Amino acid sequence: MVRLSHERIGRWRQVLKIAWPLIIANSFWNLQLTIDRVYLGSFSTEALAAAIAVMGVFWVPMALLQQTAAYVTTFVAQFFGAKRFDQIGPAVWQSLYVSVGGGLLVLLLIPFSPWIFGLMGHSENVRLLEIEYFNALCYSALPTAIVATTSGFFTGLGETKVIMRINCVGLIANVVFDYLLIFGAHGFPALGVAGAGYATALANLLSALYGLSLVLHSRNEQIYAVLSGWRIRSDLMWKTFQFGLPSGLQWALEGLAFTAFTVIIGRMPAGDAGLASSGIAVTVMMLAILPALGIAQAGSVLVGQYVGEKNAEKAVESTWSALEVTWVYIFMVGITFVACPGVYLSWFENRSNPELWTAVQATVPTLLLFVAVFILFDAMNMVFSFALKGAGDTRFVSLVALTLPWPLMVYPTWYMREWSGAVYWAWGAASVFIISQSFVFWRRFSGGKWKQMSVIG
Repeated sequence: MVRLSHERIGRWRQVLKIAWPLIIANSFWNLQLTIDRVYLGSFSTEALAAAIAVMGVFWVPMALLQQTAAYVTTFVAQFFGAKRFDQIGPAVWQSLYVSVGGGLLVLLLIPFSPWIFGLMGHSENVRLLEIEYFNALCYSALPTAIVATTSGFFTGLGETKVIMRINCVGLIANVVFDYLLIFGAHGFPALGVAGAGYATALANLLSALYGLSLVLHSRNEQIYAVLSGWRIRSDLMWKTFQFGLPSGLQWALEGLAFTAFTVIIGRMPAGDAGLASSGIAVTVMMLAILPALGIAQAGSVLVGQYVGEKNAEKAVESTWSALEVTWVYIFMVGITFVACPGVYLSWFENRSNPELWTAVQATVPTLLLFVAVFILFDAMNMVFSFALKGAGDTRFVSLVALTLPWPLMVYPTWYMREWSGAVYWAWGAASVFIISQSFVFWRRFSGGKWKQMSVIG
């Protein structure tokens, strides 16, 4: 029994060795997002409501691009595990080309933003803020995708401490640019909600340039061919789309469903309050989700490396260890959502519209109760889906994202939109979806089909 305990502790340490820098890096990203929301909440509660709606819309193309680019992590991990080091640099370059091309395509969405947000039926004040924020945020797509690629290189190698530095650059820059551009400090124009979008773009640009300087350093050329591997490789580019695109589709499809979910909430009676409350709940939820995401990413790296080594049993052990560590963290944070929701609410307080704020203040604590329950199951979603993707089972993951959210979350929310307490029923439906999905991914992982998969051939 003691021997098993020591083995378990050893596996936890292995996961945490890779995960803790990712946890901190994701926390930096979450802090960047939270600061955005806090600044916008100080600017106006309507701006906060607009921000949550925009992120739902923007996240669909951004997730497709970012997570397709980030799948380079699996290529790097499997090539590293198989000791085919000279293929790592060329794989990174294919991801960079996808990042640049996709980032430029996102800019083509800007002329359509009035039409997109006109469809949502939100109040006119919120709609105008949504358009401003979305247009500014589109400029962040290209640098964000490049950050995903450069981070994927180091994550796949297990050198995750570098990710902290890349994300720290973005965090510091975002805080500064938010202050300057939202409120117009020190002679800068007061751009309000648009300033938050431009601040994100500028901060991510600095992170991207810093990440590229680290990846393309001459010391990485000798082992990984990161300078000489710049040519387009049709075989690797095809595999980038074959495996990376379904991985990106998972995030995009779930983002699309969540966008529909927030649009319906915004069109409920007292929709502005429901939207702002949901924005606060989601922002607070990220305090639990993003660090847990770092642990899931670490598990995925280990799965990829072990698949490259053709050691499936070690991959299984690493995945369960990642889930155990995640549950410990999630449980502790979830308790605070139930015990002290007022602390979290105080971050976003704005009494310029007292009636709206009073409604938000009454709604958020109940939403956080939902969050405290379903994040335990969302931990299973993250760990098992990342493990499957680390092996190359990306098509199944994207198929789940296509089929489950709409019948379990979106359609019930639409059906109940006129009910008394509709926002609570909506979050109940979201909880049902997340819990159901967690068991689907668990069943797929336990079935073991992924053990015969590989993205590198």
